[in-house]
Amino acid sequence: MSIEKVDTLVVGGGQAGVAMSEHLSKCGVPHLVLERGRIAERWRSQRWDSLVANGPAWHDRFPGMEFPRTGPDDFPSKEEVADYFVAYAKQIDAPIRCGVEVRRVQRNVGRPGFLVETSDGVIEANSVVAATGPFQVPVIPPVVPKDAGVLQIHSGAYRNPAQLPKGAVLVVGAGSSGVQIADELQRAGRRVYLSVGPHDRPPRAYRGRDFCWWLGVLGKWDLETPGPGTEHVTIAVSGSRGGETIDFRRLAAQGLTLVGMTKTYQDGVMTFAPDLAKNIARGDANLMSLLDEADAYVARNGLDLPEEPSARRIDPDPECVTNPILELDLADAGIAAIVWATGFAVDYSWLKVDAFDEKGRPRHHRGVSTEPGIYFLGLPWQSRRGSSFIWGVWHDAKHVADRISTQRKYLAYHAAAKRETVDA
Repeated sequence: MSIEKVDTLVVGGGQAGVAMSEHLSKCGVPHLVLERGRIAERWRSQRWDSLVANGPAWHDRFPGMEFPRTGPDDFPSKEEVADYFVAYAKQIDAPIRCGVEVRRVQRNVGRPGFLVETSDGVIEANSVVAATGPFQVPVIPPVVPKDAGVLQIHSGAYRNPAQLPKGAVLVVGAGSSGVQIADELQRAGRRVYLSVGPHDRPPRAYRGRDFCWWLGVLGKWDLETPGPGTEHVTIAVSGSRGGETIDFRRLAAQGLTLVGMTKTYQDGVMTFAPDLAKNIARGDANLMSLLDEADAYVARNGLDLPEEPSARRIDPDPECVTNPILELDLADAGIAAIVWATGFAVDYSWLKVDAFDEKGRPRHHRGVSTEPGIYFLGLPWQSRRGSSFIWGVWHDAKHVADRISTQRKYLAYHAAAKRETVDA
């Protein structure tokens, strides 16, 4: 059996894989990127039709290329983002092989490197970079049984309102995906219930600057560890319709019904926690805290940015918050579909190496695994808060590539020294 050999194999041809390829090339590291679909496949086939990036084009990009058809302060569509990475891969001449799935990676016995089984044959690699990102396996909590008589889909499978059967919709999860999907469904004339858990809701923009800029100048993108209790808190932000601050009270005023966190289901009845008002208040506090920090930054640096008192306006709580629904009979409410915007889990079952803890999470430092020769890229908080974002993954890739290059130099010295000994 013919075995292809490569120095470094990168698994995944999305934003992480493209960034990894660029930096490996700059370091002179021979490599190959394998992608089971197309470049940036998840942007095309695992996002809803109307999705746009949650950050403006000036921010959510790599340093080496601007979005060709999107203004710097605009929000590119999902197709524009995917096209961007295709064009970027072409610009850097990235060696990406599409349509090839990596099925198994295991360490060689008694010699360096790894044996990689793919859908297109076997490859040997000295190093392997898992650049598959954090959005691998859709998570649907086992709350409502499959035979409950209601369609259940994950936000990763949602495309548009016409995809769902006629009737009301329950959207579970109030992060960026859940809020945008619920809003789209309501604007399409659907009766929508939105289950809201703990969340942060930064301003889309404040005093003439996008929140991405504020997080940057305030040092929040570079935070190295999440604060206590914030590891899994979702962020409600949107680039839809030119970008807007998420306001749950406004959503309720336009006809959407808010409920607390989804708890249980029995005999057609869904129950919700009595935490809606607390969760809304937490989001308000997060908003006000960021505005306070922004104002202090403006004053400290003497910036000429216009004041924006309207950003602090908090409307009265709607009826659904003051008198929350704790139980909901799905049939009586006419709910025909549930959209679970409940996030993703990682799947490294193909990676048969000692690089994971007891919960299956990668053991690493800034992407460098505890298993020599194995590297990770695109993980949340890999080195900082911004690691799983487009610009953040590019910077993390540079660090990982530098480490791979350094290891190659040590191995090259060893090989050269060994040859000199033999020749002598």
